[in-house]
Amino acid sequence: MTNYYELRHTVGFEETNFVGNVYYVNYLRWQGKCREQFLIDMAPGVLAEVMEDDLKLFTLKAECEFFAEITAFDELSVRMRLEELTQTQIEFGFDYVRLKDGAETLVAQGKQRIACMRGPNNATVPSRVPAALREALAPFTSAQAGRRAVSTATGG
Repeated sequence: MTNYYELRHTVGFEETNFVGNVYYVNYLRWQGKCREQFLIDMAPGVLAEVMEDDLKLFTLKAECEFFAEITAFDELSVRMRLEELTQTQIEFGFDYVRLKDGAETLVAQGKQRIACMRGPNNATVPSRVPAALREALAPFTSAQAGRRAVSTATGG
């Protein structure tokens, strides 16, 4: 079993710039898409809280470092893992891997930090990461974050 959640994607023309390589903002879009698909697949109850209740997942920080270019019709694996879990925040790590001819090439890495919030828009306050989300994230903990995630999940 892997320690990451994977989103497969085929790069389209609309995601490239006039030179033919992928425009940088798409890497951040793919982070959001991966996070959303994770909720659909692994934590539908949390997704229901976002859609029907007052849970909000605020993106505090998103970043990406690029190592190689990718172009239209490249097959991409966006691999998300849990880097850190506190009482109210989650940090994800992302590996962007090009899949070609049975080989994998790391083309970029990114991070995203989110905060769980609740309440009306004019009075939103930090909220604990829902237990169902903590449970869904547990299998996807990165090796270096393992102890941090476990200790914070138990209140430590």
